[in-house]
Amino acid sequence: MSRYKITQHTLNQAKKLNVEVKPSKLKNKKIDVFDKKGKKLASVGDINYGDYGTFIKTKGQEYANTRRRLYRIRHGRFNNKTKHPRAYYAYNLLW
Repeated sequence: MSRYKITQHTLNQAKKLNVEVKPSKLKNKKIDVFDKKGKKLASVGDINYGDYGTFIKTKGQEYANTRRRLYRIRHGRFNNKTKHPRAYYAYNLLW
């Protein structure tokens, strides 16, 4: 069982992308992403690192916004679903 609790931010983003998210069955990942037919698309998010929704809860909105901005600067080049599906879902669901 995953130690990660899916945040409301991630649930809202999943709805926008028309995918479903569930806690990952892999011990080192946060979430598993599924299409509407139930096909697994990716496992994303290292359990040892924070994400936007988690930072909002633990450190506040201002800190979370700063971390999000920096993450998006570092990982923006991976925002392509066909070439980098795991990075795409991490970028759009967790950040």
